[in-house]
Amino acid sequence: MINESKSVLTVGDIEVSKWLNAAEGFELPSNKVVAIHAFQMLCPGCVMHGIPQAQKLHASFSEEHVAVIGLHTVFEHHDAMTEVALKAFLYEFRVGFPVGIDVPLGDGIPKTMQRFQMQGTPSWLIFDRKGNLQIHVFGQLEDITLGAEVARLALEGMPSDIPLHKKLR
Repeated sequence: MINESKSVLTVGDIEVSKWLNAAEGFELPSNKVVAIHAFQMLCPGCVMHGIPQAQKLHASFSEEHVAVIGLHTVFEHHDAMTEVALKAFLYEFRVGFPVGIDVPLGDGIPKTMQRFQMQGTPSWLIFDRKGNLQIHVFGQLEDITLGAEVARLALEGMPSDIPLHKKLR
């Protein structure tokens, strides 16, 4: 189910301890839709559905209009989900988009997960071009629904003929 957010949370409220798959000094983009997939690498729903879905979203939309970002938010099995293990996971699953590591707070719920009141993983946080949280979803979401919502936000206030997709093959 899509939960349209009426909160005042923005993309600037995402806080990470480190970025992987990103250049040094990477910052979350502005003036484009930002789709953040919150996941844990030991979450079956994330591995089987969420990560492949985020990869399809990243492969489909032009980076000029849509940024797909991963957020590794560890709230269980802390000892097993280290940065080294995450780097190997991203390499083996060929994740090519930037992934931030949510700021850990001991052995509990990490900072961004708390701030956005995420219920677990997988979760999607989708921000409009102004950086405002518009959609917050916990659980699996159908690909077509996710794509339609991202396209709707990307087209908001834009000419209807802008090419949102990457070149068709």
